[in-house]
Amino acid sequence: MVGALLRKARGLVAVTATSAALAASLSLSSSSYCSSSSGETLRTELCIIGSGPAAHTAAIYAARAQLRPIIFEGWMANDLAPGGQLTTTSVVENFPGFPDGILGLDLVDRFRHQSLRAGASIFTETVTKVDLSSSPFRIFTDSKSVLANAVIVATGAVAKRLHFKGSDGFWNRGISACAVCDGAAPIFRNKPLAVIGGGDSAMEEATYLTRYGSKVYIIHRRDRLRASRIMQQRAMSNPKIEVIWNSEVEEAYGEGVLGGLKVRNVVSGEVRDVRVSGLFFAIGHEPATKFLDGQLELDADGYIVTEAGSTRTNVRGVFAAGDIQDKKYRQAITAAGTGCMAALDAEHYLQESGSQIGK
Repeated sequence: MVGALLRKARGLVAVTATSAALAASLSLSSSSYCSSSSGETLRTELCIIGSGPAAHTAAIYAARAQLRPIIFEGWMANDLAPGGQLTTTSVVENFPGFPDGILGLDLVDRFRHQSLRAGASIFTETVTKVDLSSSPFRIFTDSKSVLANAVIVATGAVAKRLHFKGSDGFWNRGISACAVCDGAAPIFRNKPLAVIGGGDSAMEEATYLTRYGSKVYIIHRRDRLRASRIMQQRAMSNPKIEVIWNSEVEEAYGEGVLGGLKVRNVVSGEVRDVRVSGLFFAIGHEPATKFLDGQLELDADGYIVTEAGSTRTNVRGVFAAGDIQDKKYRQAITAAGTGCMAALDAEHYLQESGSQIGK
């Protein structure tokens, strides 16, 4: 059964396995995990909450600085396996160091092993709440708590997805939520593609996809777009783009990979067959900030607000990195960059505050 689940993961199906099977698919061993007795309170200079490129880059830098960080990587937090969105991504071709590309799961696995090798401690538990009202900060899971002098929040943001017949079956087999990540893939080149959405992100992704696709449909359920005027003009003036108004996707179909869509007009009820090889959701992201319970300043879209040119939040000693504070770029490599920034910011803060563990 473990082997079958591993093959499914390698087949780019979203990971929803049991804990034992998932551990196998991520090449984890029992020695990779930290353990403590139930209810025990742990103490650390730095606690990192997250499991993607931002969290692990922060962990690597912090461990090399002898801060002995603790990472809570979560367990199916936001319905994603440890590693976040990369665990549901196919071949990653735009992360430096992998000229032939690398599977998202394999990239996450390497992040994790490098963090462990550097000296970080990793708990496969989901943080349920935090107390950031005073230092040391308190971080809680269902089984333990941590006292930390500094905290890095790197829990990411999850792309919103629509669910209709075939949407799950063709996920990562023609359906994606990131045109910049996946749009250049060979399966999309010189093929008709579609984008669902009506905001700036949808216009940007559709315009981007015209570089690779033969034609790009924008499927929007209303008769007008929400995007800014300049973004609308840019998209509508592109001869490769066609808008399908007042419509929503009812079904995705194909043989092995996406071959087309059944698109229903919400006004007339007419169902149209749209042959495409790729479908991209561009309906926004949801930052994973609920567990913060309003203790950090968020912008209107729910992303953590950080000071310009830094990862500092409105709470001294708490930092944010990755997609949790970046709603513009949302790439693995930019997340890794802010993870580095957060670790350096945290190290400087701890030095300034007189906490220099291991030094």
